[in-house]
Amino acid sequence: MVEFQASVTDLVSEEPRPGLRPLRHSKTGKSLTQSLWLNNNVLNDLNHFNQVVSQLLVYPQNLAWIDLSFNDLTSIDPVLTTFFNLSVIYLHGNSIQRLGEVNKLAVLPRLRSLTLHGNPMEEQKGYRHYVLCTLPRITTLDFSGVTKADRTTAEVWKRMNIKPKKAKIKQNAL
Repeated sequence: MVEFQASVTDLVSEEPRPGLRPLRHSKTGKSLTQSLWLNNNVLNDLNHFNQVVSQLLVYPQNLAWIDLSFNDLTSIDPVLTTFFNLSVIYLHGNSIQRLGEVNKLAVLPRLRSLTLHGNPMEEQKGYRHYVLCTLPRITTLDFSGVTKADRTTAEVWKRMNIKPKKAKIKQNAL
C-alpha cells in the first residue's frame, strides 16, 4: 500500500502503508504476500510492472489480488495477463474508455472478482452483459454477485448484440 505514486517504478523505494496484519518479509527483504494494493495513486500506466513486482515479492508468479483502483489508467495493460494466478482485480475509479479492454482479461483462468465501475466504459450500453459474456468465470462484478439470471440475460444479450465470427472456408482450387 503506497501513497500517491506516479510511476510503478516509484514503488520500489516506498515503504508500504501499514495494513490490518503485519507484512511478512523474507531474509532478502522481499514481501511474502500474494496481493498488491496500489490504489489511490496517480498511475497512468504499468510500465516496468513485471520487473517491479519481481523486486517486491518473493513469489511474483503467485500474485492473486491486485488493487489498482482510483488511479489514472486509461487501458487494461496486457502485463496483468502474465499473472495467471490473479483471482481479484480492482480497476474501479480509473479512466478506462473502451469496453473491449475487458477482452484482455479472458486469458486469466482464475479470475473470479473484477471491479470496473467508475470508468467511462461503464456508461456504454450493455456494459455488465458484455463483461459477463467475455469473462464467464467471474462470480463478482463491481462488488455485486453474479446470479444465474445475470448469466442468462448476458447470453441473450450476446446473441442479440455480438455478431459471431464467420468461419473462413478454404476453397480448393481444382
